[in-house]
Amino acid sequence: MNSTHAPPALWSEDALWAASTIDFPILFLDKSRTVHAANPAARALAQRIAPGGGPEALVALVSDEGWATALRQGDWQGVVQVDAAPALSLEIHFGHARDSAHCVMVVVDISERGERKRQYEELQRTVDRLASTQEQLLQSEKMASIGQLAAGVAHEINNPIGYVGSNLATLQDYATALLTLMEKYHEALFSEDPAGQREELLQARQRLDIDYIAGDLPNLLKESREGIERVTKIVQDLKDFSRVGRDQKMQPADLLQGLDSTLNIVWNDLKYKVRLEKHYTSLPPVECLASEINQVFLNLLLNAGQAIEQRGTIALASGCDEREVWISITDSGCGIPPEAMPHLFDPFFTTKPIGRGTGLGLAISYGIVAKHHGRIEVTSKVGQGSTFRVVLPIHQPRTGATAA
Repeated sequence: MNSTHAPPALWSEDALWAASTIDFPILFLDKSRTVHAANPAARALAQRIAPGGGPEALVALVSDEGWATALRQGDWQGVVQVDAAPALSLEIHFGHARDSAHCVMVVVDISERGERKRQYEELQRTVDRLASTQEQLLQSEKMASIGQLAAGVAHEINNPIGYVGSNLATLQDYATALLTLMEKYHEALFSEDPAGQREELLQARQRLDIDYIAGDLPNLLKESREGIERVTKIVQDLKDFSRVGRDQKMQPADLLQGLDSTLNIVWNDLKYKVRLEKHYTSLPPVECLASEINQVFLNLLLNAGQAIEQRGTIALASGCDEREVWISITDSGCGIPPEAMPHLFDPFFTTKPIGRGTGLGLAISYGIVAKHHGRIEVTSKVGQGSTFRVVLPIHQPRTGATAA
């Protein structure tokens, strides 16, 4: 079963219910001006302006310049006049986060500003509270992911640290033996009969097992260095993954390196039951927030692993054309039931048992990819597995192009 998902319900039922109780038009949109929901007042006004049309008629009243300003600044306000409504105040708000994937549009008849302004301000406070709650939920989900990985990451770090510690203890014994032999050589060298000490030195060398130390010492040093490099790599991957992107600008990034870095973090949760296949095609640098895209990879890799009950395969692949790149994660797990596909990216929807998922992982992933002007495509068959394909533009559209 294939599915390329339209944007999910990004606003909670509480927000939609609050909007339905207000008697002036409220619309919920995304960055592409797609209407997700509109209250009865908005639909009624749209019918007055364009009989037979939908709430999109109200969105059409916002000029391209106004929409570009809203995208750039996070909000916009303007006044328009149409035959069916003498003077309408149009307002676009993206909430707390300027890069939020969704916004609210309010239409106010400015000839009746008194009570309506109070109602609007009340609704805006409700929207702000809901937006703040949503940000807290997203942060909680990220912390839950880190918490879920903590034991595995600790194991991945403790394992090399353990044998490095053991090697250091052995190296300490080797150093003691070598220093002891050096001291005997020093004593023999400055004795009255250095040649007469030869037999004693050979016995000391044999007793201290110097020949074995000489053969084992390089391997211990090499193994210890590899262990430290392994820990350093895991720590660097964690830093790359947890980097906060709020104040960062999108920059060209190597997606395959980010995928491998994220895989390095999550591998302890997968390696005991997953056979990994990589079918990479080289990709150009992609303009993005790398830490956020890595979180998408993390969520999809965890889901792929949880879909496999005992033993299975996860295949990673990549490709590109002149405008877009894609990375797919395919598992041989249980698959997704057809009735669940339309709700796959809805917040709090999950097919996992209680305690194994919050239902926010895919919703967060969808929001991140949508913010990058990309999409997630899903193919799944029950009992055979699923493929999640993340498609991203190589270059982000500029503000002017987005407005156009």
